[in-house]
Amino acid sequence: MKYQAVIFDLDGVICHTDKYHYLAWKQMADDLDIYFDEEINNRLRGVSRMESLEIILEGSSRTFSDAEKEKLAAEKNERYVNLLGEMSAADLSSEVWETLEQLRGKGLKLAIGSSSRNAKLILERLGLKDYFEAVSDGTNIAKSKPNPEVFLKAAEFLHIEPDKCLVVEDARAGIEAAKNGGFDSAGMGEASASKDVTYAISSFGDLLKIV
Repeated sequence: MKYQAVIFDLDGVICHTDKYHYLAWKQMADDLDIYFDEEINNRLRGVSRMESLEIILEGSSRTFSDAEKEKLAAEKNERYVNLLGEMSAADLSSEVWETLEQLRGKGLKLAIGSSSRNAKLILERLGLKDYFEAVSDGTNIAKSKPNPEVFLKAAEFLHIEPDKCLVVEDARAGIEAAKNGGFDSAGMGEASASKDVTYAISSFGDLLKIV
């Protein structure tokens, strides 16, 4: 078997929390009288909270101090976490669950590589709190994708070399991060069109054809 482990991005791959992020950022932007729409929201995919905030604040004519930015980011996260309260195991699709089970059945180790600081909370809401052998997320990294740190940490936690791990992503920045770290990648959605992707897949279940 070529791969010993699969490392998954969380948002947009295992589950879809985009709507909660969008609503939380939209509420903040509206409060600041900054224009924000789905197109701008798409630029936030795969980047950190503070980098996302900087993108949104481009739409403002005023400047914000570091302290103000920290406060805004914290308020956005509080709104987002409150919205996540609506999430449950019902938000985990049968396709994802069945594919994960089959991957485990093949003897593969499974890990999460997400820039989200709320990854563990989301996994808990989905009923997957103790499901993955390793979780590398925004709480243990200093650099966001396309820096490969989050995936390298996941591989380190698993004690498996990057070339034996397959990264699954839905964002181009994630595919670039995988390449930068020496990982093969499977890309879904917009990530499937990346020039750096190893395997372009149309659905989560297609992973079974790769491994």
